[in-house]
Amino acid sequence: MSAADSPVQTAPSFQPSEGMKLVRWAFFSLLAAAIPMAIAGEVGSGYLWAFAAGCSAAAFYAVHTVSPELARERYHPPSPGLDGTALFWVRPIVFATAVFALLDSGRWHVSAPMPAAWRIAGLIMFLTGLGMFVYAMSWNRFFSSVVRIQDERGHHVIDSGPYARVRHPGYVGMLLVGATMPLALGSWWAFVPGSVMVWFGFRRLWIEDRFLMAHLPGYREYAARVRYRLLPGIW
Repeated sequence: MSAADSPVQTAPSFQPSEGMKLVRWAFFSLLAAAIPMAIAGEVGSGYLWAFAAGCSAAAFYAVHTVSPELARERYHPPSPGLDGTALFWVRPIVFATAVFALLDSGRWHVSAPMPAAWRIAGLIMFLTGLGMFVYAMSWNRFFSSVVRIQDERGHHVIDSGPYARVRHPGYVGMLLVGATMPLALGSWWAFVPGSVMVWFGFRRLWIEDRFLMAHLPGYREYAARVRYRLLPGIW
């Protein structure tokens, strides 16, 4: 099914000015640096500065490519969707994983010291996953935070860009972020809550794929063309 606009008409969305986009980017960049460093107590950490710089770059791309309409859908969906209860738990788990990892690596030192090579590799993979997540959002204006059919927004199959290779490229990025956050933030023990986050991600992907197969027109045909959910040639 092509990604041409649906005949369902929606009201035109407010488009922020370039100045407003830059203000939002600057504010997020400040938070991405200040909050982790304050929690960890490590203002001079090169790892956290690299983390903040990567998050800032992803935010810069997001504010220039992700539509305000999609941002509203993600943060204020009109219904809890099929799996709203899981979303209620996932966000606190993500927050807890990040906070615990920062406290562990910066203040508590519960985990054994992490070799620099592991932490650098974790940062690279984490930021790669974050970039993949934002890139998928930039192609798919129906990238909601809940599993639902967005009839009021003219929901249809997106099969271009990364969606021409796998059916759920956003989940590739999200799972990579979840799996490597403990390494990126320097905590071995953070893999405990982090593994729960990854489990929720796989569970959500399975539920969403089956739901779209049953309820989104054209998705079954799309799945016949693009056979793999996450990794071409594997699954």
